[in-house]
Amino acid sequence: MEAAIAELDRLFDLFDAAPIVLNPAHGGAGRDFANSVALIESELKPPEMLKELKALERAFGRRRGRRWGSRVLDLDIISWTGGRWRERGLTVPHKAAIERGFVINPLATIAPGLRLNGNLTAFHFAHRLARRRPRS
Repeated sequence: MEAAIAELDRLFDLFDAAPIVLNPAHGGAGRDFANSVALIESELKPPEMLKELKALERAFGRRRGRRWGSRVLDLDIISWTGGRWRERGLTVPHKAAIERGFVINPLATIAPGLRLNGNLTAFHFAHRLARRRPRS
């Protein structure tokens, strides 16, 4: 994770990165994951940014495989200051981000006021996720 964050800093203008946290695998992927969130500045629009992020994943050894499978690196665009973006294979803001503590909690540490859904911020979603009761 530290190497990937350093590479984001080299490729783009890294504004901030959240602390790295270890989380249980999601969706039966096997081993635990290290997660973080980085805020970067770039003139790229989401499709071009996604292309760069996927190239970075490949540079770190990611290979196409089964969904939810074990992977070296998984980079997603969670939000974009340009608003919403939707096209085949890319939706910004990320559809599932507000439901995933491993995304929202790190995001709330570095950008609690970032609006993700109308007036609701990363802080609001982190608070909501923390209040949920675990499923039995």
